[in-house]
Amino acid sequence: MDTKPNIQDVAKLANVSIATVSRVINNQGGVRKPTEERILKAIKELGYIRNAAARTIKSKETNTIGVIVPDIKNPFFPMVMAGIEMKAREKDYFTILSSTNESPIVEEKIIKNFVERGVDGVILTTANENGDQLKLLRDQNIPIVAVDRSIKSFDVDTVLVDNLKGSYQAVQRLILQGHERIAIICGTQNTTPGKERFLGYKRALEEYGITLDEQYVVQGDFSEQSGYFAAKELSELNVRPTAIFSSNNLMTIGCMKALSDLDWKLGKEVSFIGFDDVDIATFLNPKLSVVARPMNAIGEIAFTLLHERIHHKGNLPKREYSLTPELIIRESCRKQNK
Repeated sequence: MDTKPNIQDVAKLANVSIATVSRVINNQGGVRKPTEERILKAIKELGYIRNAAARTIKSKETNTIGVIVPDIKNPFFPMVMAGIEMKAREKDYFTILSSTNESPIVEEKIIKNFVERGVDGVILTTANENGDQLKLLRDQNIPIVAVDRSIKSFDVDTVLVDNLKGSYQAVQRLILQGHERIAIICGTQNTTPGKERFLGYKRALEEYGITLDEQYVVQGDFSEQSGYFAAKELSELNVRPTAIFSSNNLMTIGCMKALSDLDWKLGKEVSFIGFDDVDIATFLNPKLSVVARPMNAIGEIAFTLLHERIHHKGNLPKREYSLTPELIIRESCRKQNK
């Protein structure tokens, strides 16, 4: 009966000690280049695969992290995930991705599963910023990095975007183009992005002396459906807005579908800016103006912070990154003739 090659077989074929083989396969350095090449050749010839389970028992690490997002359909999160995975591969880490559908109950179940699997850390965009469902991670000393939304109940490393600045700049641009009847499709107000983007909208109106008109403030929930019905609601007003600011990409997609169904001409009858760049932005006619976030960079920074937290011996201070979004003006924004 054939047996799988083990580390002793590799050491014997390469004529080195087991400790030297271990240093090579665990990327610990301190091995001369010719010796390393001889060991790698032996590994290839034997078809040796290191035993992850045994390594876990010794190191108490699985080289696996969990990633939790609220809505996998949102194009923002796959782009963030791409940044996480790129950095994870560099460090020989694997990722497990789960989506909560904005349910704290589901999030709590996912966290329990991650703990049972022995993940080394968790990157998440939480469904509940109070953070009650994260206590299990804290109690197990599993590092956490929050992305896009803050955690209020205890200190964790956080990677955010300056939502207030991004929305302010978008609304400011519309004002400078002569628009005063500017509508906003809001995101959920108990979340960091929903709250801050609405504050940016209000600040721009206030600074340019435009009274906030409640009929132009429509509440959405970051879903495509809510964007569709919000645009429909705005279209039925006696005095329609001349410009719309949408607070996230899925609501933007819904809004675009509504404008098409209603024959409300984008860029002519209504100007538009959405928060987050989307695939359809440059394929539509006219092309969409957007507030773009550095999505890959968010993921890269999140993994780097988590990796440092996993391997740092002793205490690290809480770290918070706030990245700057970019306003990209395309054809959907036009001057308002008065």
